[in-house]
Amino acid sequence: MAEALSEQDLTPARQDSDDQRRNSSWLHYVGVKAGGAAVSLIMVVVLGFFAFRILPGDPVRSLADGRQVTAEQMDILRRDYGLDQPLLGQFWRYLTDLFQGKLGDSYTYNRPVLELIGDRLGPTLLLTGTAALISVVLGLWLGQKAAWRRGSLFDKTQTGLALIFWSVPTFWLGLLLLLLFAGTLNWFPTGGMVTAGSSAGGLERILDIGHHMVLPVLTMVAVVYAQYLMVMRASLLEEMTSDYLTTARAKGLREDDVRRRHAVPNALLPAVTLIFLTLGGLIGGAVTVETVFSWPGLGYLTFQALSAPDFPLLQGTFVVFSSIVILMNFAADLLYRVLDPRLRAS
Repeated sequence: MAEALSEQDLTPARQDSDDQRRNSSWLHYVGVKAGGAAVSLIMVVVLGFFAFRILPGDPVRSLADGRQVTAEQMDILRRDYGLDQPLLGQFWRYLTDLFQGKLGDSYTYNRPVLELIGDRLGPTLLLTGTAALISVVLGLWLGQKAAWRRGSLFDKTQTGLALIFWSVPTFWLGLLLLLLFAGTLNWFPTGGMVTAGSSAGGLERILDIGHHMVLPVLTMVAVVYAQYLMVMRASLLEEMTSDYLTTARAKGLREDDVRRRHAVPNALLPAVTLIFLTLGGLIGGAVTVETVFSWPGLGYLTFQALSAPDFPLLQGTFVVFSSIVILMNFAADLLYRVLDPRLRAS
């Protein structure tokens, strides 16, 4: 009896010890991942400053806006924007502004970079958010259908199409769709977010924006959905050989119920983490699509900054894009540990 009571008394202590160990392990994991994200962000800040300084072209010419200016006026412009200082001096000024929440003033637009980014962030989120939602739903649905019908005509067709779209360059696909549906068939506008000169509001404006979104969204979806399809298909194929599915069938469940209630939820783990990993890349990849379709978002703004070159604007958009990718990767790492019981127990 004494031994039983002693063992019973030790159980809560062991439980508390296990909880403390798991909490400590979780905090250590978060700390390591957060530290890695911080180091990546520091590297982005440094790289974003020095890499753009090797671009060809004179940024002062963009300040002159194509007008004839004297050498003295060019020197004044350089001095006003700090371009006459040594490179390390410019870098120190950049870091000082960054810690104060400033990204400098655009040479081309003569406006604060943060203000320009704020104006263009909405269109980019609208475009990439719509494309991401459609890609996730379409890719996961087709992926689990293809895996469950492995070897069928449906599986071979969907896998083949996914591999083709996955390997096609985004800009080439965008130009092809633009040439066919906007140029030849004239079904959709060639670019922009709204019809030029339109003052429509309400539902009419929403429909106009939706009409302009079709081709850029279709371009992004065609490339991105394939990743979800292939990952979901591979993950579900691994689950199909598991013993718990045989047990579910032995209980008399229909194949659709076995797939929907047992196999698919367990196969979703890699796909869910992939969603976070690709969201950041999708926003960063908007540069190509927005440039092809003249969509007034951050991607098109980056292209215009490259043409100048506009150093503060390039640095600002680069930091924003890179920060989003780093944060999404950090979120994916945390989510994977939360969802995977094997990692939680470690």
